[in-house]
Amino acid sequence: MPSFPISRILAAAVVVLAAAVMLPSAEPHNLGLLKEELRAYVDSGEYGRDITRVASQADAWLQQRARQGGARLTVIFDVDETLLSNLPEMRSVDFGYVPAVWTAWMAQGEAPGLQPACDLFRTAKRLGFDVIVLSGRLERDRAGTEKNLRAVGCGDYSRLILKADADTLLTGAWKTEQRRRLVAGGCVIVANIGDQESDFAGGLAERSFKLPSPFYLMK
Repeated sequence: MPSFPISRILAAAVVVLAAAVMLPSAEPHNLGLLKEELRAYVDSGEYGRDITRVASQADAWLQQRARQGGARLTVIFDVDETLLSNLPEMRSVDFGYVPAVWTAWMAQGEAPGLQPACDLFRTAKRLGFDVIVLSGRLERDRAGTEKNLRAVGCGDYSRLILKADADTLLTGAWKTEQRRRLVAGGCVIVANIGDQESDFAGGLAERSFKLPSPFYLMK
């Protein structure tokens, strides 16, 4: 068996290691193409159909749950991409996030309602459920939020719970804590309707219904 100098072996090892380090990683999806996918998803009507499908499932559950009865039965709704659609604002900034634009948008209170979810809100009220709106929006945004919810026919909630301006807790954890407080106070959350996975952490609702929302991620 031939022998090789240790220096040659080490040199070969360095070359192999360097080649491994220089191997290209998998390229992420192109951002421009992803934005085109989002626009197509909305403009094709598929987004609206998916919302309607989830809202119909939630409606069937509320009808069933109302017949079962009980005390302090509560339904929780999120705001953004649940009762209200921020697509006009998102499209205006090419699906980016510009804090000043977002703040002004909320203050205007002119976001269109997501009709299937708004209809579900009114069904929950008609069936006698206590309806609570729980949003990661800040208290400073309350006036515009209240105005907007009234404009889409969802202003007769029992409570609108917003995050304190100085609260630094992640929105998902903050919402979980709010739901825990409601349950500790005697509320029975029969349904929780939102668009983010973080809206459902803690498993405190009898049923959770996630609306589609591929536009951003809240933790």
